[in-house]
Amino acid sequence: MTYYIEYGINYQGVIFMPRASRIKSESGIYHIMMRGINRQTLFFDDNDCTKFIHTLQKYREICGYNLYAYCLMGNHLHLLLQERDESLETVMRRICGSYVFWYNKKYDRVGYLFQDRFKSEPIEDDTYFLVVLRYIFQNPLRAGITDNIKNYRWSNYKDYIEKNKITDNDFVLNIFNAVDREKAVKNFIEYINQENGDECMDMPEKRQLTDDEAMKIIKYYCKIEQAIDIQNFDKQKRNLYLRKLKEDYNLSIRQIERLTGISRGIIQKI
Repeated sequence: MTYYIEYGINYQGVIFMPRASRIKSESGIYHIMMRGINRQTLFFDDNDCTKFIHTLQKYREICGYNLYAYCLMGNHLHLLLQERDESLETVMRRICGSYVFWYNKKYDRVGYLFQDRFKSEPIEDDTYFLVVLRYIFQNPLRAGITDNIKNYRWSNYKDYIEKNKITDNDFVLNIFNAVDREKAVKNFIEYINQENGDECMDMPEKRQLTDDEAMKIIKYYCKIEQAIDIQNFDKQKRNLYLRKLKEDYNLSIRQIERLTGISRGIIQKI
């Protein structure tokens, strides 16, 4: 079951204004999804992603929550966590407020960043917990961003293979094998990479970005003054950015052609 909490964010943080009582998870575990307001891009570059992950780590220590999964997806993100010392509302207010303050300062902007409602669902049993875990880690695969989950940098999938302090590995790996850690990791990898028909809470269908939105993405991501400046890059660097604009930011081939002046044939081949 899904519930919604509405909140507003000013340039200094987040103010939560509950519309309705949320459904309390008996286990304290929730699948959380957040998106940028009007599909605003939340993560323009690697530094943005790294900052958000560091924010998760910082408030994990402050709020005492258990973090099982995260996946950052350009204009939205997924979390799988368990509230402990502080409520979910407080946890999300701290995380979002900190990131919004930093993000607005970096991009010289004010006002809202996240959609005025975040979605979440309570997780009450191990079976559905694992379904959600796999669903989150397979997000980049379903989006066509990568053809191998382990190659996607902005999830914590690899934390289960290479121990990392930000992820609470033991709870998950004990489900797969509570005695033999090597077998647990092997079973985890096999399960997460299985083809499946899992259906969980997710984003609605993508819409086409406006040229103004696309222009901002090109300039922020490529670090250029005008979109046509990408033509001045060497071929390898140019193609890398063009591929990212198509795959990570959902810019259409025609849109990239129109804004950068690079021929459709070149963009299609990348």
